[in-house]
Amino acid sequence: MIKIELTKRQEQIIEIVKNKGPITGENIADLLDLTRATLRPDLAILTMIGYLEARPRVGYYFTGKTNDTQILEKIKKLSVEDFQSIPVVVDRNSSVYDAVCAMFLEDVGTLFVVDQNSVLVGVLSRKDLLRASIGSKDLQTLPVDIIMTRMPNITICYKEDSIFEVAKSLIEKQIDAVPVVRESPNGLEVVGRFTKTNFTRALVDIVQNKLY
Repeated sequence: MIKIELTKRQEQIIEIVKNKGPITGENIADLLDLTRATLRPDLAILTMIGYLEARPRVGYYFTGKTNDTQILEKIKKLSVEDFQSIPVVVDRNSSVYDAVCAMFLEDVGTLFVVDQNSVLVGVLSRKDLLRASIGSKDLQTLPVDIIMTRMPNITICYKEDSIFEVAKSLIEKQIDAVPVVRESPNGLEVVGRFTKTNFTRALVDIVQNKLY
């Protein structure tokens, strides 16, 4: 599908029709302080590509379509910091039993394992805990350090990262969440988490015109 970039004037026309439609071409021209002849090509283009429709003796009205190119660019500019959640962490010396309890009490699918300095050392998923639970080992004495995924095999992100790029990583790696980290003297400190739900919330906000 070909993406068409709108001019500033065409965007202004769409906003006018959104707010005041149905509205005649003459009235749109008056609001923009333009002649009807000057405005005619823009109206023709917007009607042709489906943003506007025209009815005889009624005027132009907005079809409900938006510029998906602009929406995509808006998504790419949104950062993790705007949508990240509070991280759910467990100490690396915690037992698998404690981790299972934390996961269910916090209602999350991923736990981040940290040391005494809040530095990321591992990640625990539902699959990790389920796999450990199926075995015959005592979960109250089995440390999470044994079953967690360790660095450097952990996908991470920073608060400045684009939510679009992080969402792509979630899909490509088939994971539910990534830790948001920042550099510290001791290593990568966990400061948040970004999940598929966080990305979905951003899309909903855009559709509801909260961000777009």
